[in-house]
Amino acid sequence: MILVTGAGGYIGSRLVPRLLADGHEVRATFTRLDRAEELWWHTDSRVESVQMDVFDPASVARATAGASSAYYLIHGLADRDFERLDQQAAQTFADAATTAGIDLVVYLSGLVPDLPAAQLSPHLRSRLDVEQILTERAPSTVTLRAAMVIGGGSTSLEIMRQLTNRLPVQPLPTWMNSRLQPVSVVDTLEALVGALDPTVPSRWYDIGGPDAMGYGMLLWQFARAAGVRRPRLFVPFLPGPLVAELAGALVDAPGVTVESLIDSLAYDMVCADDDFVTDLLPAGWQLLTVREALRRAIADSDAVGAERDPMVTMPHDPQWTKATGGTIDGVARVVPRLLQLL
Repeated sequence: MILVTGAGGYIGSRLVPRLLADGHEVRATFTRLDRAEELWWHTDSRVESVQMDVFDPASVARATAGASSAYYLIHGLADRDFERLDQQAAQTFADAATTAGIDLVVYLSGLVPDLPAAQLSPHLRSRLDVEQILTERAPSTVTLRAAMVIGGGSTSLEIMRQLTNRLPVQPLPTWMNSRLQPVSVVDTLEALVGALDPTVPSRWYDIGGPDAMGYGMLLWQFARAAGVRRPRLFVPFLPGPLVAELAGALVDAPGVTVESLIDSLAYDMVCADDDFVTDLLPAGWQLLTVREALRRAIADSDAVGAERDPMVTMPHDPQWTKATGGTIDGVARVVPRLLQLL
């Protein structure tokens, strides 16, 4: 039995059917059990849906009991106190996993720049803290560190979509043009599944696609894939808090989430190596380029269930990712906020 925590989230909801395709039995956890009913795979006889509150040791103990491996896909960016809450949740889960005799915990984290923890953004520092807690407390932990996961419905892509659609130009602070190495969601899923191999050592892996580029170029690539013309304008001396505030007002994602992700764009997030390709992926696997990943991520699809490409948006993805609105809406959102800040 494989335990997938956060099964209603972006990665978890796509990972469960990938595991089913390999013949695994899955226990899927949800904070609210009725959330499971939104997912096409919840009626599969090989799926057991359970309620788990990661801050309730008793419910975590019930969820982990009898599982052989577990995916830890829980992140809390929606709360201002997410660093403390992330640490508390990881400690509770790691202790329960050890007590339950779980052999392996697979954790999807963020790519961490080679800097002292004190110099990292709160978002990246929290990911590293969770990784260290799981590594120290769980019997065996494989951590996958991703800079940005590209796929329809993902937070990163939908923020890019709304920024592109709602701004007539792409104003970029010069400090934001750091380099990052995105990875597609299908490549991420394959690496997560590959981490179950018992020959994979307990360690962390950087995972990324074949392309590394500045965030400004990534936005340009998105606009190109979407068929939208948006000139880029690099602006010096824009303070990070101001950019985060305005981006939070402009898009429909939770404001705290947007601000946390914007903070992390000040760092280069490029893979230190690519050994995950040989250790975690099937022989001959071809990583998606950014261009192909974006093309698939924004495609429309009428397919349902297992026939639907994991790269596209799903009916169960958060409602804010389905929001529309063009430049008029964007200007109407950002100008009042800008006037308040000034």
